[in-house]
Amino acid sequence: MKKARAIIRSLRLRTLPLSLSGIILGSMLAIADYKVIPLAVVLLAVTAVFLQILSNLSNELGDTLKGTDAAREGGPMYALNAGLLTISDMKKLIAVFVVLSLLSTFFMVYVAFGSPWCMEGICFLLLGVAAVISAMRYTLGPSPYGYRALGDIYVFIFFGLATVLGSYFILAREIPSWLLLLPAAAVGFFSVGVLNINNIRDAKSDALTRKTVAILLGDKWSRIYQTALIVAGWLCALAFCSLRFFDIWHYLFVLTLPMFIIHLRGAWRLKDKDLDPMLPILVMGTFIFSILMGLGFIMFLL
Repeated sequence: MKKARAIIRSLRLRTLPLSLSGIILGSMLAIADYKVIPLAVVLLAVTAVFLQILSNLSNELGDTLKGTDAAREGGPMYALNAGLLTISDMKKLIAVFVVLSLLSTFFMVYVAFGSPWCMEGICFLLLGVAAVISAMRYTLGPSPYGYRALGDIYVFIFFGLATVLGSYFILAREIPSWLLLLPAAAVGFFSVGVLNINNIRDAKSDALTRKTVAILLGDKWSRIYQTALIVAGWLCALAFCSLRFFDIWHYLFVLTLPMFIIHLRGAWRLKDKDLDPMLPILVMGTFIFSILMGLGFIMFLL
């Protein structure tokens, strides 16, 4: 039972709403425009969950091997650093979620395209393999990009562009307009914001073992960068709705604005470990934002 609780802690379930945000938004926008296969939507969400957990486990192993978690003060204590799981335990867990991620990707492609061997199916199978490798390479390997200030690019691409556009394409079989880049970028900017506020919190201890954008920018400019990310996300969302035909339902996501204001206020006023509550506020703000934005386009049809 003690080991089971340690495993659950290492899964970092509180990160799942962020990984599902892009899937939810892309799926709901596709549902608003096309008739979709419900099982494909479920498999999209399951695949996203498996990949996020794989990334979480890999990050914990990578940070432990490089001594990053041991150097941190004020951040969460995970199972490996607390001695509740061994390196061998973590490697076995990672192997399990590699298999689950690949199987889920295969079945998702099969359900969405009718065959995994069509051109679209092969492309998404390859993307699935790339996603698995990328999730592991964030902190694992001889040159992890999470340690070279490249995490922001990874998060923007995989949590924003890939999830929103990828889920839309899998369900709709096409990307009908370049405008879909705007909501994808919005989720991407907010997701990078989650990473950046985490890096601002951990900047002092991270400086001993790694480079992040927050460390390179310094305290003041990393907070300006955080503000720019949130503003850019909102501008992309508002531009997407404005460039399509007007309907008041399309702006339903504006109801989440107070959460983002509270987050930015805390991002400027708080320091170090006191910033930790700002992470779930932005994660849940992004999650609810995605649901309401997608719902706004579906409500127009009712």
